[in-house]
Amino acid sequence: MIDKPDALFGVHAQALGLWQSRAEVISSNLANADTPGFLARDLDFRKVMTAATGAVDGNTLPMTATEAGHIGGNPAAALADAQKLAYRVETQPTMDGNTVDTQVEQAQFAANAIHYQASLGFINAQIHTMRLAITGSSS
Repeated sequence: MIDKPDALFGVHAQALGLWQSRAEVISSNLANADTPGFLARDLDFRKVMTAATGAVDGNTLPMTATEAGHIGGNPAAALADAQKLAYRVETQPTMDGNTVDTQVEQAQFAANAIHYQASLGFINAQIHTMRLAITGSSS
């Protein structure tokens, strides 16, 4: 799903896919709001992007093995672990065991949509800039 950052669009191409995946998870939570025993899930966007870009604690320099005896990090395993869905912390216990709070899920969905639109806007701006550089006009 996620490869290395794109030279043209940076991390926004990756982020777009993650925002879409998170929207699907939140939609599933909302769709199952009345299902007894359903446990709300979520995707930790920051954890997945950190694993995808090789950043460690906000540092963008990934580990590298400079000699044969060094143990390098396993970015593929870190990414696969980061992409696992986590259970959302329950805010209001219910009698049927369902952990979906529709107000929380709707707020998360709205925030996710804003982030998705922002990433899409950055990509569109980059395409517009390249088009301007190639053609010399903005049309």
